[in-house]
Amino acid sequence: MLDLTTTYMGLKLRSPLVVSANPLSEKIENILAMEDAGAGAVVLFSLFEEQIRAEAAKVERVQRATSNIFAEMTGFFPDLDEYPIGTAQYLELIREAKSRTNIPIIASLNGITPEGWIEYARDIEQAGADGLEINVYFIPADIRLKPEDVEKRYLDIVKIVRETINIPIAVKLNPYFSSIGNMAHELSLAGADALVLFNRFYQPDFDVNELKVVPNLNLSHPAEIRLPLLWIGVLYGRIPVSLAATTGIHGARELIKYLLAGADVGMVASSLLKHGIPWIKDILDDLELYLLDMQFKSIDAFKGLMSQLYIPDPSAYERSNYIHIIENKDWR
Repeated sequence: MLDLTTTYMGLKLRSPLVVSANPLSEKIENILAMEDAGAGAVVLFSLFEEQIRAEAAKVERVQRATSNIFAEMTGFFPDLDEYPIGTAQYLELIREAKSRTNIPIIASLNGITPEGWIEYARDIEQAGADGLEINVYFIPADIRLKPEDVEKRYLDIVKIVRETINIPIAVKLNPYFSSIGNMAHELSLAGADALVLFNRFYQPDFDVNELKVVPNLNLSHPAEIRLPLLWIGVLYGRIPVSLAATTGIHGARELIKYLLAGADVGMVASSLLKHGIPWIKDILDDLELYLLDMQFKSIDAFKGLMSQLYIPDPSAYERSNYIHIIENKDWR
């Protein structure tokens, strides 16, 4: 009997494939389908503090503008008491998902103020979420910001959230720190239970005819696993937190590579948006075939086997391997 179970951020999961934050999780029917397909857990779509504040400000403007309108005219305006602002809908989705599924439900939060991180994290825990993924979507575009200030921003957020809630915390890390290893270590000391490698920042694009900056979103592709693969392989066994790999999982092959590097789970979104939620089962079926073919009984039997900690030549992760590639590549 094959054992696909794994432990992530202290939570026991039935499989190592986790659905990462994406629009599909906005509907309870999709979350139920993800469970049916074999997902180990679901990370809900991100709750953004600035969106909540923008909606609240919009309602306040309408209230001010209509406060002196004749009573008989108020029927032309929406019932503001039922206007969907704040976290109400998000928290209700957590409660419903918890009541109708048997897999961990992990919320995702992106705050912009200390008060927002504290308030919304507390609400999420009280709604019954099994864990919280901290999504610090912050691009340090101010050239006066020092590296230590950027790092401190992340660490301070983790500390205040850790002081606020008791459920496990994962940090969705970006790959742009000058010393990722040290930053991972500091985040673990600050209270993180897991690290998600890596956050995909969506860089802008240009419309060369309209001369406008336009948003652009491309789905991930398998070649993007290389950077997370490197750092998961380096960090495995060296810091006391769970490691989650996100980006580039389009089949069992990428998931297996991440697990061999030392990931506790692999997170998937782009391939579900491309192929549909049932694709989860296809990936897990192929994962089982791999275990059978390699005669592994469980995920733990091969997790981390290709990490820097366990491979015969650890230099394969470092500069000497780069030199080896350059010298041995046939460039003709």
